[in-house]
Amino acid sequence: MGTSSGNERRRDIALLLVGALVALVGLAMTVGGAWLALVGGSWYYLLAGIGMLLAGGLLATRRRAGVLVYIAVFIGSLAWAAWESGLNYWRWIPRMDVVLILAILVALVAYRTTDFASRRASFLTAGVLTLALAGAGALAFLPHDFSHSGEVPGPQSASLATDTGNTQPADQPARGDWAAYGGDNAATRYTSLNQITPDNVGQLEPAWTYRTGDLLDHRWGAETTPLKIGNSVYLCTSRNILISLNAATGEERWRHDPQVSEDAIPYTAACRGVTYYQVPENAPAQDNSADTNRTAALSDDSAATPDDGAESVAAASSNSGAQQCRTRIFSGTLDGRIIAVDAETGKPCTDFGDNGQVDIKQNMGETPPGYVSINSAPVIVDGVLVTGHQVLDGQRRYPPSGVIKGYNAVTGELEWAWDAGRPDQSEPLSGDDTYVRGSPNMWTTAVGDNKLGLVYLPMANSAADYWSGSRTPAENEWASSMVALDVTTGLPKWKFQTAHKDVWDYDPGSQPTLIDFPTDNGRVPAVVMPTKQGGIYVFDRRSGELLGGGAEERQVPQGGVEPEQRSKTQPYSLYHTLEQPELTERDMWGMSPFDQMFCRIQFQNASYEGMYTPPTADRHWVEYTGYNGGSDWGSIAIDPNRGVLIANYNDMPNYNILVPREKANEYGWKPREEMQKDDGGAEGAGDPQANTPYAVNVNAGWRVPYTGLLCKQPPYGHIRAVDVASGNTLWDRPLGTARANGPWGIRSGLPINIGTPNNGGSAVTAGGLIFIAAATDDLIRAIDIESGETLWSAPLPAGGQANPLVYEANGREYLMIVATGHHFMETPSGDYVLTYALPE
Repeated sequence: MGTSSGNERRRDIALLLVGALVALVGLAMTVGGAWLALVGGSWYYLLAGIGMLLAGGLLATRRRAGVLVYIAVFIGSLAWAAWESGLNYWRWIPRMDVVLILAILVALVAYRTTDFASRRASFLTAGVLTLALAGAGALAFLPHDFSHSGEVPGPQSASLATDTGNTQPADQPARGDWAAYGGDNAATRYTSLNQITPDNVGQLEPAWTYRTGDLLDHRWGAETTPLKIGNSVYLCTSRNILISLNAATGEERWRHDPQVSEDAIPYTAACRGVTYYQVPENAPAQDNSADTNRTAALSDDSAATPDDGAESVAAASSNSGAQQCRTRIFSGTLDGRIIAVDAETGKPCTDFGDNGQVDIKQNMGETPPGYVSINSAPVIVDGVLVTGHQVLDGQRRYPPSGVIKGYNAVTGELEWAWDAGRPDQSEPLSGDDTYVRGSPNMWTTAVGDNKLGLVYLPMANSAADYWSGSRTPAENEWASSMVALDVTTGLPKWKFQTAHKDVWDYDPGSQPTLIDFPTDNGRVPAVVMPTKQGGIYVFDRRSGELLGGGAEERQVPQGGVEPEQRSKTQPYSLYHTLEQPELTERDMWGMSPFDQMFCRIQFQNASYEGMYTPPTADRHWVEYTGYNGGSDWGSIAIDPNRGVLIANYNDMPNYNILVPREKANEYGWKPREEMQKDDGGAEGAGDPQANTPYAVNVNAGWRVPYTGLLCKQPPYGHIRAVDVASGNTLWDRPLGTARANGPWGIRSGLPINIGTPNNGGSAVTAGGLIFIAAATDDLIRAIDIESGETLWSAPLPAGGQANPLVYEANGREYLMIVATGHHFMETPSGDYVLTYALPE
């Protein structure tokens, strides 16, 4: 009798505790569900919450009806989840996880104390539900969202390699070299090396590691892809230190430090790459006879002394055959200089510009530190070094100009300057004249054709990314466009605009790629450009004519804070798009129904009418794809012999709002140079946009505040193979696992293919492999180009937000990645140059 009484007391306590828990969850779902229903969202949460409140109350008061009510809630939840989710695994998680866990607890206390059969049925039910929960968790480790739509062509089934001339090593790189940022001057990111194959890639092991010593504790993210030419590797660090290494051993050959101050770091301390140039034998030397006594502008152990420089310049001036720096490395700097050093010694090329450097900020007017920064490798076309630069986003409507400048690659003389704010002029300014402030810039990497004498520029939007009312007609015409410039005149040959009156920061960030595109009338020299919106465009690079089905203008949403400025249509590629279907409330996500309710409420409260939803100030608007969506600076890779394009891309929305100037002033949002402290926050988060009516607050990650999980369901990043000839998708899969991504910032260590945000691109080999890091799981991986399956991966000591390269040295094939991490991607900081190879 005592034992029975004790069991009953324990059961009563268990009922009370489980009932209270069910009621507490029900209360939260009732309150959140009522809010969601009031803003036009799903009624499920309110109804389920009421049911749980009732079930919890009945259970806590020892009424068996509470079990029946909870069974009804469970069955209703299951039916609703099936209706909203179908076979989409990720949708089931927040809809059923808490409901299922509570069902297990209810089953455990549902038995009658003296009824053995009831107790056994109760425990059996709890066991079955527990197995269902475990099975659902195990399903997370299976591949989801993998799709195969066609067979990948075999080797030698296409011939897309193009002719960019033969004036430079990067036009036709030696086998085993990686002679340009994009591998070659066509920027294909392809190598003919085939020593590493799908059959042996699993044997890859670390070969050597080098550490640059350039570590940052804020705004880190070098994004560097080195070059490999001959037996040397050339790279730049976050603060533009130039380094040459032995390609086979990693031994440092030389180092040159241009002494860049940390004050010059813009949003990110990025140096994506350097440029290799071989001076033609008949190139004239710079005439420096009147200036042989100038002092060195650089302070570095490897720099020549003033006397040495003067002697070298004088010798070069008198004897073109003795031209110094016959092979040179060019690099842009964060403080707006172009540095030229001898590829053999690392010493400044004193016959270039002012003792080995030119300052692109001339005639830009006021340029506070960080406002004019060169993040990307310059491109040299027909002897003209062409450079754009980053203008610090979001600070002012009228920061320094985005002018593109072309310098003589031998002498450093400024040959032309093209400013999209005055597009019909290219004569360099002099005296106190300044280029148009706030005009569109080109922050990413261009590509050039030495044979045609054209350079292809992905142009950004005008300053103050999210407000267009004060832009000039010229800015509206040339911003967010692909522009082909004649390097002889510095004037445009053709253009195509990828976003009209862009107020979404949809400036194209990818380096274009040059191929011979197959058409019904034969192969056409083409340029391929992906965009942040997900469109991929193919142009005849001679004329700008659209190929591959072209593009069309489609009607887009109107309204917002400046409805008179919005274009009624926007261009959409008919060749291929990485764009995903429009968001719905069902796409909101989280770890639990509470996360999902929060995100669903935010979605319902926001303005969203699809891509190009106009910016608003009275409420948030959803920008999808976000400004880090689609294809960004990592760019695409193309296997010209298979005819396959590889694109990794992001699939994340932004949650934005314009903030009236008076309120922004109350928040203390000022241009960076007026702030006492640079907090290093996310780009767009509290950007002042001075000299416009509105600041902007961009929630780039759109997260649940208390878990840090993203509001949109996975995947957040993909990689895709596309048939170049047809534009058809061959396969698509998530890129990135949850091993370094979890709630509350926990590095979960779980190899679940959720598809993470990714920045950085891929390298493709004739051996049938795609090498890529990029994702926030801090892995570098080898993917089979035919199946899309990961065949090998290795953990990195820091984030791999950079493009890898593949090269050969002493007959051995190497994979290299620079792992420095990235503050925006929240991956660990580092200073590693890592190589992998097959066992010797």
